[in-house]
Amino acid sequence: MTPNRPLVPASLARGRHGGVVAPHHLATATGLDILRSGGTAVDAAIATNAALAVVMPQACGLGGDAFWLIWDAGSRTETALNGSGRAPADANPVRLRRAGLDRLPFRGPMSVTIPGAVRSWGDAHRRHGRLGRDRILASAIELARDGFPADEAFIGSVERTATALGGALPDEGRAWASQFRPHGRPWRPGEIVRRPALGATLERLADAGFDDFYEGELAAKLARGLKGAGSLITAGDLADHLCTLADPIATTYRGVEVTTHPPNSSGIVALELLNVLECFEPPPASAFGPEGVADPGWVHLGIEAAKLAFADRDAAVTDPVFHDVPVEHLLDRTYAAELAGRIHPSLAALPPASTAPRGGGTIYLASVDAEGNAVSLIQSNYMGFGSGVVDAETGVHFQNRGSYFSLEPDHPNLLAPGKRTLHTLLPGMLFRDGEPWVVVGSMGGDAQPQIFAQVVSALVDGALDVASAIASPRWFVEPADHFAPPVEVTIEPRFAPETLAALESFGHPLHPAAPFDSAVGHCHAIELAAGGPGADEGGVAAATDPRSAGLPAVW
Repeated sequence: MTPNRPLVPASLARGRHGGVVAPHHLATATGLDILRSGGTAVDAAIATNAALAVVMPQACGLGGDAFWLIWDAGSRTETALNGSGRAPADANPVRLRRAGLDRLPFRGPMSVTIPGAVRSWGDAHRRHGRLGRDRILASAIELARDGFPADEAFIGSVERTATALGGALPDEGRAWASQFRPHGRPWRPGEIVRRPALGATLERLADAGFDDFYEGELAAKLARGLKGAGSLITAGDLADHLCTLADPIATTYRGVEVTTHPPNSSGIVALELLNVLECFEPPPASAFGPEGVADPGWVHLGIEAAKLAFADRDAAVTDPVFHDVPVEHLLDRTYAAELAGRIHPSLAALPPASTAPRGGGTIYLASVDAEGNAVSLIQSNYMGFGSGVVDAETGVHFQNRGSYFSLEPDHPNLLAPGKRTLHTLLPGMLFRDGEPWVVVGSMGGDAQPQIFAQVVSALVDGALDVASAIASPRWFVEPADHFAPPVEVTIEPRFAPETLAALESFGHPLHPAAPFDSAVGHCHAIELAAGGPGADEGGVAAATDPRSAGLPAVW
């Protein structure tokens, strides 16, 4: 990495013993406290995730899903932990089509799948935890009961969701409003938000264990609340839900090993995108800097590669238990070269319409502990506050990941009982010479694999440090509306004017975002410098996205 950093508004925090990154400073402070108390990277990740579930309910929560990559420094192994939920046992696409539905609703009780995040906390803690649950969850409990100051991102999301939920729920969103808009008016900046019902739920998890969410007192309350809201999820569905462990999938990008989570995650999209980009000569390292990549051709190649990778995702990626996902073929170098050959060097292509909805509501976090263990974790509600379904007794609000399922009989992501849907979520890690180098990931719906590839290119091709790579201006391509072709390019205007003009001349419809706008995603990263904390001369270099409310926490 270059010692001379481009001038970008992002802090690069260096520490000797470990670090935590996340999109909210209260959460990174929570994770750092766990590390300093002797906790593992997994302990810190759970504590950080729980704090985020309190202070960023518009992006994550106990009613959502999670995907993990866990590097165990002692055994020198990396594990992919799948904490995504399944469709309930009574899910029946034929019945839904006969009822007149051609697709699942975006919000409401039919969009809820079994939340998998809390089960993943328990599984990860049993395998890699050191501190007790009461210690790990103490900060999140305190934030829920004593409150946290409302920030602009929370306030804006509450108001947008309140408008969207009007006709989507049987109770017209009253239960949701009782938890997130209790005064019947917008929150004022800095006003204290308290979530006592969620605090009690977290305290119950600390006392009874994470599995209580699925098999105990909490499970009974949640099942009762879901039934009352009109969901098909039962107590049996909760009890039957299990997480799964797998090997990560990987590719190499110019000698750097890039790992991510296998399907049903969209990690394969990021790897395929990188494989296509590797078929082309990158711009010189000097082209990467505070104005983004000073090469419109490189941006164009990334956009076009993303279109091709998304078409493959929509055609093939789903729960591999229910449908074969051709991972080996999609990551084959010969196939990447074939895709690269379809890209015109200066003309935007019109890809097929997307079969997945657009949007997102997600957090990404990473942690590295004093032994060099590392966690890359992404957790989500989807679409803002998710389904809008809230159990007021427990304070848990539920994801709407079920809206990603298809009702088309021949679609690989067809709804089925016990099936996991295609997920946008993807955690990542980079390795050099077999050693962990950077733990990295981002939120942002379909922007995630595109942001990931841009950051990897900035690190590898541009030799930027993690803070500069994260803060550099970025772009992503997506449909203009649900199920349209992904051609609309959201881009930060911090790119050089000539770069923007060239992209428009190639035929890309550009939609400028505000500089450092949260709409272009949050990416965070920790570099394990000189071998990381487990090495004699090692440490960490951490950065959170300046587009978020995060601050890197190291010691």
